[in-house]
Amino acid sequence: MAPPAPLCASANGPLEPQSLEPQYVECVMPKLTVEGYGTFDVADNKRLVLAIEQDAKVDILHACGGNARCTTCRVEFIDGEPSTMTAAEKERLEQRGLSGVRLSCQILCDHDLSVRAISRLEGSGRPDPGRTPDESIQPPPVWGTKES
Repeated sequence: MAPPAPLCASANGPLEPQSLEPQYVECVMPKLTVEGYGTFDVADNKRLVLAIEQDAKVDILHACGGNARCTTCRVEFIDGEPSTMTAAEKERLEQRGLSGVRLSCQILCDHDLSVRAISRLEGSGRPDPGRTPDESIQPPPVWGTKES
């Protein structure tokens, strides 16, 4: 199952790829709210871990570099939790016996999200948050539903 397509509309109606005429396209940027930090516009389909760190300026941990191996990028959803989940995220959360949290490195900002960053550099004793995650989800995502 793939994540939902971006929310885009044309002034002339639905976009048709075969059309050669220029069309005005308006894309709605998702809003990310991080408890205690504010609300931020983020690029559609940006990795949540990167949006939290780069757009909201929160010192979120990502010790494994955003590869769904360490679970240090954990967040709690206040609103807008995605119903989709990568197989890597599901496997790692089950291995660690974690519930009520999600791995921000395995989530795309494709709609409005509200989260609590619970795993931060401040107070962790670590020298840095970890290697900056790639722009695309790693390992390459195999999408499923949260419940399956």
